[in-house]
Amino acid sequence: MLGKWNGVLFALLAALLFGASTPLAKHFLPKIDPMLMAGLLYLASGLGLGVYWVFRRHSDRPAKEARLTRRDLPWLAGAFLVGGVIGPILLLFGLRDSPATNASLLLNLEGVFTALLAWIVFKENFDARIATGMALIAGGGVVLGWVGRPVSGSPWGSLAIVGACLAWAIDNNLTRKVSAGDPVQIAMLKGLVAGSVNTMLALGLGSKLPGLPTLLATGLIGLFGYGISLTLFVLALRHVGAARTGAYFSTAPFAGAIIALLFFRDPVTPALLIAGTLMAVGVWLHLSEYHEHVHQHESMEHEHLHYHDEHHQHPHGPNDPPGEPHSHWHRHEELAHAHPHYPDLHHRHGH
Repeated sequence: MLGKWNGVLFALLAALLFGASTPLAKHFLPKIDPMLMAGLLYLASGLGLGVYWVFRRHSDRPAKEARLTRRDLPWLAGAFLVGGVIGPILLLFGLRDSPATNASLLLNLEGVFTALLAWIVFKENFDARIATGMALIAGGGVVLGWVGRPVSGSPWGSLAIVGACLAWAIDNNLTRKVSAGDPVQIAMLKGLVAGSVNTMLALGLGSKLPGLPTLLATGLIGLFGYGISLTLFVLALRHVGAARTGAYFSTAPFAGAIIALLFFRDPVTPALLIAGTLMAVGVWLHLSEYHEHVHQHESMEHEHLHYHDEHHQHPHGPNDPPGEPHSHWHRHEELAHAHPHYPDLHHRHGH
C-alpha cells in the first residue's frame, strides 16, 4: 500500500506543478510564438535538471537510481518525439485560441487517453470502478469541448489541446517502459532533446526571442511545470502504472483553472462547473480504489532502486552497493501471494 500512496503523492505534486504552468504559459503567449515557447519551456527544464544532475554526480552522495541503457533508447526516442515535440506545440497553439480555464480542464483528456492506451495496447489491468472514473473524466471533457467553446467561436483551439492530450498519452505509456531508470535523467534528456528541436525549428521559421524578463519567467515555468513535474510523474509511473498515474494527474487542470480564475479573471461558466464536477468525481473513484487477489510473480531480472521488502529477497555480491535503498541488477524468483497492489514494476500481470 505504501507504494500506491507514494505514487499518488508523486502524481498529485506533478499535477499541481504542471497545472499551474498552463495559465502562466498562456499569460506570456502574446509575447512569444507558441512553437518557440514550447521549445523554451522544455529547454529550461532540461538545462535546470542538467545542472542538478551534474552536481549530484560529483557530490559526496551520488544518485542511487539505475542509469538508462541502450535497451531504453527506442522507448525514449518515441516519448521524446511525441510528447516532447508534438504535444507542447499543439498545446500552446490551442492555448492561444482558448480561455485558460477551458484549456486547463480539457487537459483532463490526457488521463483518459493514457488509460485507454494502457488498457488496450499495453494490457494494464482495470475494473468497473476505474472505467467509470475514466468515463466521468471523459464526460467532463465532452461538456467542456462542445458547450464551453472558445470565445472566438472556433473549435480549433480545443481540437489542438485534444491532440496534445493524445500525444502525451502515447508519451506516458512509452515512458512507463523505462520508469525503472533514473527519473531525473529521463526528464533532463527529454527537456534537452525536445527543447532543442522545438527552439531551433521556431527560430529557423522566423520566431524572435523575447526580452530577458519574459525569457527568465518562461524558464522558471519550464523548470517547475515541465522538468520537476515530469520527474515526479516518472516516479508515479513506477509505483502505480500509466492508467492510474494519468488519472491522478488529471487533477492538474483543476490547479490551472483555479489559478486562471484567481489571477487572470477568466469567467466562471455553467459548462466549467459541470465539467469540473464530473472530473472531480472521476478522479475520486481512482483515488479510492482497492485491489487485492492472489497473483503469481514470474522469475525476472532487472535493475532499479529498491528496499529489501517481500519482493526483493535476493543475495548480494561483493560489488553490490551497501545500505538501502540501493540499485543493482537482481533476480526475482517465482512467488505467489496476495496483498493490495497496483500495476507497479512488479505487478504487471494478467487478470
